[in-house]
Amino acid sequence: MFAKAFRVKSNTAIKGSDRRDSWKLRWERIRHTWRKLRADVTTAFPTLGTDQVSELVPGKEDLNIVKLYAHKGDAVTVYVSGGNPILFELEKNLYPTVYTLWSYPDLLPTFTTWPPVLEKLVGGADLMLPGLVMPPAGLPQIQKGDLCAISLVGNRAPVAIGVAAMSTAEMLTSGLKGRGFSVLHTYQDHLWRSGNKSSLPSIAPLALNSADVCEEKGAVQVDSTLRGDMRHMTLEGEEENGEVHQVCEEKSLSEASEDTSIGGLNQDSTDGKTLQEQMDELLQRCFLHALKCRVKKADLPLLTSTFLGSHMFSCCPEGRQVDIKKSSYKKLSKFLQQMQQEQIIQVKELSKGVESIVAVDWKHPRITSFVMPEPSPTSQTIQEGSREQPYHPPDIKPLYCVPASMTLLFQESGHKKGSFLEGSEVRSIIINYAKKNDLVDTDNKNLVKLDPVLCDCILEKNEQHTVMKLPWDSLLARCLEKLQPAYQVTFPGQGPVVKKGKICPIDITLAQRASNKKVTVVRNLEAYGLDPYSVAAILQQRCQASTTVTPSPGAKDSLQVQIQGNQVHHLSWLLLEEYQLPRKHIQGLEKAPKPGKKK
Repeated sequence: MFAKAFRVKSNTAIKGSDRRDSWKLRWERIRHTWRKLRADVTTAFPTLGTDQVSELVPGKEDLNIVKLYAHKGDAVTVYVSGGNPILFELEKNLYPTVYTLWSYPDLLPTFTTWPPVLEKLVGGADLMLPGLVMPPAGLPQIQKGDLCAISLVGNRAPVAIGVAAMSTAEMLTSGLKGRGFSVLHTYQDHLWRSGNKSSLPSIAPLALNSADVCEEKGAVQVDSTLRGDMRHMTLEGEEENGEVHQVCEEKSLSEASEDTSIGGLNQDSTDGKTLQEQMDELLQRCFLHALKCRVKKADLPLLTSTFLGSHMFSCCPEGRQVDIKKSSYKKLSKFLQQMQQEQIIQVKELSKGVESIVAVDWKHPRITSFVMPEPSPTSQTIQEGSREQPYHPPDIKPLYCVPASMTLLFQESGHKKGSFLEGSEVRSIIINYAKKNDLVDTDNKNLVKLDPVLCDCILEKNEQHTVMKLPWDSLLARCLEKLQPAYQVTFPGQGPVVKKGKICPIDITLAQRASNKKVTVVRNLEAYGLDPYSVAAILQQRCQASTTVTPSPGAKDSLQVQIQGNQVHHLSWLLLEEYQLPRKHIQGLEKAPKPGKKK
């Protein structure tokens, strides 16, 4: 909320010295303000005792009441004491600032995350559940909508406050996936900057029993390895036009604390290989796997960026991640150049700055001898127990709804206004109606005579006295045109849902931003059961480009995903090949860059 500068509407100083003034009316108003604020604090934070409330809202110190507008237009009242904001009020709810929480660190239920996440929270991100660290005693018990504090590993001093998006039980049921907290205020944001800007204090974790101490030490050890190299998948990009970016992580860091690894590569490898050597091996393994199992001759020429994002990444073993920067090659172009020298592939620059794989020697010994490794039972168990279920596309069936103007035609078959019918049912009803009422022309069986009901239902006014017969195909086509469109969506494991109108296709467009950079925008993902945040996280990794999720203009309760650059190739592969969505439900795939054209 305070990631960007706010606008101050008013700043009213209530001074303790005013009590001794002779202005009784003003003094009564000041005393009422103090009493009301203390009462509100007592109600909002019942764990605080009377003495603590008096310490938080001292009667002898000056109090400033600042009314301001956050950068998104929210009206906020901030209470400032001793030069620091101590509380803020939003929509009649009272919230503590980090300055207050540093004095009362146990005021709110506290959840722990990793230090590198703080930078993203300060930038306006919400905290996703994969970013949580599971403490030895388990997560605090909360309900959806509860106010919570967020701290960093090894320090109990809160760095943010947020509202829980789900209860603890729901978090655990989800396998720690999805949005965890809507963050309202953080250390180092503009509200913190309005105070004395004091640094984050160090508050030692609460004492643990002997068994927990061992686990805590293990977590601290892992933190030292992950602190600089944590595997984040962040929907990055500058925060423009009030867009809120989300912090997503491909792998739960609580999982990472169990395998003490960086990106799935062991720090202390049993065979003595360095991290760089391990990454080189992983890179070549994914390269060969992709060529052997994913890339076809018809795919060539294939953009090298598409090869990496859509093919190599998806061939990465469970629990590991390809990071070229950690390999000895440092860049994809250098790695592919090495593979070209080994005569496995041929790479050409079809246009300036854009490289494509134009040929593959599938008979090369390294490809033919490559054996796909079987997943270990452990990784299978983890995948089955904690990973999200794979996406399956919904079954979408076009329907027709009977309008009032067509009721007479369909009432004989037992249907009324608002009934939903499949196309085959409509044809059967029309054919039976014509035969039952002897409307089939005896001289030409391909023609149907129009009775008054058919005339009223399917003919235009100027045709009422001129058109007496219609061919079967024309009659059926006209009837279908007069019916209202509808559709039925059935997701795996759920009952069918029927809606009027036509289902909107997934819409892919290219836009030019003020910086003259192209961005790819995807809309209507929710209609097909796709989570925009999950899709954005996948695309961010595969495209190696920043992504944002924002409200879709002109659409209620709908989100759009924006990816930097022309990423239609990656979207095409993800939606058509991996998610198996029918092409007819996706528009904009023709906007993919042609080989030889710069993105």
